[in-house]
Amino acid sequence: MIKLMILALLLTGVVIMNAEEKYRELNDLEKYVIEQKGTERPFTGIYTDHFEEGLYKCKKCGGPLFKSDNKFHSSCGWPSFDDAIEGKVKEQTDADGRRTEILCANCNAHLGHVFLGEGLTDKNVRHCVNSVSLQFQQEEAKYEKAYFAGGCFWGVEYHFQKLEGVISTSVGYMGGNLKNPVYYDVTTGTTGHAETAKIVYDPSKISYEELTKLFFEIHDPTQINRQGPDIGHQYRSAVYYTSDEQKETAKKLIEILEEKGYDVATEVESANKFYPAEKYHQDYYEKKGSLPYCHIYTKRFD
Repeated sequence: MIKLMILALLLTGVVIMNAEEKYRELNDLEKYVIEQKGTERPFTGIYTDHFEEGLYKCKKCGGPLFKSDNKFHSSCGWPSFDDAIEGKVKEQTDADGRRTEILCANCNAHLGHVFLGEGLTDKNVRHCVNSVSLQFQQEEAKYEKAYFAGGCFWGVEYHFQKLEGVISTSVGYMGGNLKNPVYYDVTTGTTGHAETAKIVYDPSKISYEELTKLFFEIHDPTQINRQGPDIGHQYRSAVYYTSDEQKETAKKLIEILEEKGYDVATEVESANKFYPAEKYHQDYYEKKGSLPYCHIYTKRFD
């Protein structure tokens, strides 16, 4: 009997050690936030302005918590998500008796707080999370991204939304030097940003060349710092490439247009930080139910 009890204790000990081993060793700041329910200082976390595609996991146990699709820029100083992966985040009344605390449902790691009714996204929810409570896992390269600037981004996005093989679209700002620009910064024409459409597409269904051809056919690539009635450096024509292949494709198509007699003003530059525009700019024409006023399809390629 004693031997059986000792064996049982030893086996239990192994189980406990294995359970502990699955948790990541935390540094002092991580312990303060995750275990002692502290808060990192605003605008200091590595994921506050992080918008890559992938999965945000619990820093302590590695369990999945949030998808990048639900992350948005709230200007609050901490990463913000308008939804969590079902069953992976739990809520409880905070110690202050007012706020609602959110925790990892698997290991009870403190994540932050959830707020309702702010009207920041259609879901009307903001999970305000400490960066130190998270670890990011980049999504495998199943889809690819393209960035095009061709005047008002409302019209550019509208035309790309119609293509089969386009997974998602969003509009924002790229090519400038001001960190975290908002619309009224960009309208001054002094930040260097261009109104840009981000296209996420499935390369097995549509090629980058097809996307780029459409880009050159939905705006006038010969206009400098304007598109129709929209005038300013932020309305310039530009292709922001993410690979050498994209760069060469854009240049090849420009050469074709120049051989046809077009004096192309389109800039071809390496993609840098893309800043999503405000909520009311996204899917503008789809929500408004009207057509673009300065982006009319004109066939330019055979």
